[in-house]
Amino acid sequence: MFEPLLIFIAAAFLLAGFIKGVIGLGLPTVSMGLLAVTMQPSRALAIVIVPAIVTNIWQTFVGRYLRDIVRRLWPLMIGTIAGIWLNAGMLTGPYAHYGTVVLGVLLVIYAIVGLSKFSFSVAPSDEKWIGGIVGLMTGVVCAATGIQVVPSMPFMQAIGMEKDELVQALGVFFTVATVALAFSLTGAGLLSASTALPGAVAMACAFAGMAIGQSVRSRLQPEAFRRWFLIAMILLGLYLVGSAVYETMQ
Repeated sequence: MFEPLLIFIAAAFLLAGFIKGVIGLGLPTVSMGLLAVTMQPSRALAIVIVPAIVTNIWQTFVGRYLRDIVRRLWPLMIGTIAGIWLNAGMLTGPYAHYGTVVLGVLLVIYAIVGLSKFSFSVAPSDEKWIGGIVGLMTGVVCAATGIQVVPSMPFMQAIGMEKDELVQALGVFFTVATVALAFSLTGAGLLSASTALPGAVAMACAFAGMAIGQSVRSRLQPEAFRRWFLIAMILLGLYLVGSAVYETMQ
């Protein structure tokens, strides 16, 4: 792992941590998108996974809704674990080189949905079975790209979680999903001693970025920042898709 790449990793996680500190999410999404510019998604995910787990555990226990979140979201979480387990080879199998394209497309979809503020509602009587299906779909997406926000986050918004509960719920769900993904990566041999140094750099920079983001949150307009962040995600996603398609055609 040569020095320029370590510097790039540090900068990517500093930015991703800053965004998470300001708006409460986005660390895996931003860091995966940026790292995929210079490496395969499977390699990027091996670096992202530990900082994501640690920051999500912290977010899990900040709030008073943990018991209610587990009661409402257990089908979503079990479905996600199943989806990851059933598709464990997607990052290393014969179709792994399409991961960058899928990641880019998902970043664009995620940003467009966020910008449009598209919303729908799920009746309490339907939460469990719809949650299981959404979890399975999220697990498949997560196994292929490392991204866990589609379609899980729109579902959590659709069942009517308030702001503070939603932030804690994202921490709980992302913790479960990233731990399941970590087991999958370990089984595939992607987590090894070679990822220890970049992972440590990533974690330190992620926490530094989060601290900076939290300190300036009150002086920014979070909604305006979020809008420009989503626009940047569209541009990054389009770049990833375009560059991957170009390389495939060579």
